[in-house]
Amino acid sequence: MSWLTPLNPPQTEWRGKSVWIIGASSGIGRATASALHAQGAQVTVSARSLDALESFVKEHPGSTVVPLDCTDRAAVHACTQQVQTQALPDCVLYCAGHYKAMRADGIDIEDMRRHMAVNFDGAFYLLEALLPALRARGSGHVALVSSVAGYRGLPNSLAYGPTKAALTNLAENLYLDLKANGIGVSVINPGFVDTPLTAGNRFSMPGLITPAQAAQAILKGWAQGRFEIHFPKRFTWWMKALRVMPNRWYFFLVRKAVL
Repeated sequence: MSWLTPLNPPQTEWRGKSVWIIGASSGIGRATASALHAQGAQVTVSARSLDALESFVKEHPGSTVVPLDCTDRAAVHACTQQVQTQALPDCVLYCAGHYKAMRADGIDIEDMRRHMAVNFDGAFYLLEALLPALRARGSGHVALVSSVAGYRGLPNSLAYGPTKAALTNLAENLYLDLKANGIGVSVINPGFVDTPLTAGNRFSMPGLITPAQAAQAILKGWAQGRFEIHFPKRFTWWMKALRVMPNRWYFFLVRKAVL
């Protein structure tokens, strides 16, 4: 295999393709659902907020609503069966997320569990429910929205960062396991995007972009067959540099920048 060969089959034609987006009530998930609908995809949107989903359908005729609390394992399995009765997805995007700033002087166990339930457990429930059908068909694509916050430890990210690091590791394992089955896998690592999750931040967010810009970056990454899709690159390349930096330098620079 050439180093220039895409890691996944490029996805450039969405007309008539079935796409299921979990976490589509707002932010990146909703914007990506809208962008795919505009390209002719048959979009199914899921989230807890039925009102938000119904407003999406009004704006995007032909799309389908399947309300879902991704922390409920039984509900995830039931919704997966419901979606499959319409069409086995060609692409599924897990975009559900929870974020609340936390540091070591204010550990909140219940909120840490909430982070894990939404950001990671829900993805595993989805895989448990959906992968047997995708493997039997021998095609499809699974995309997980992680974060550059999972690259290395960051202030205020005591609960959020570890769940995103776990999600990225999960995607890497999935890629290794599923490539032989004809199933593509991608992990999406955004920087700062103007969403309800980041609205509560009280610090400068370098490289802040809109959900619509994030959605276009995701579609571009899929079209290029990328495994990791990260954006905006003017910010995320700096985060990647921190990822490989020696610990002494990394801790010094991060503390100097934010503490």
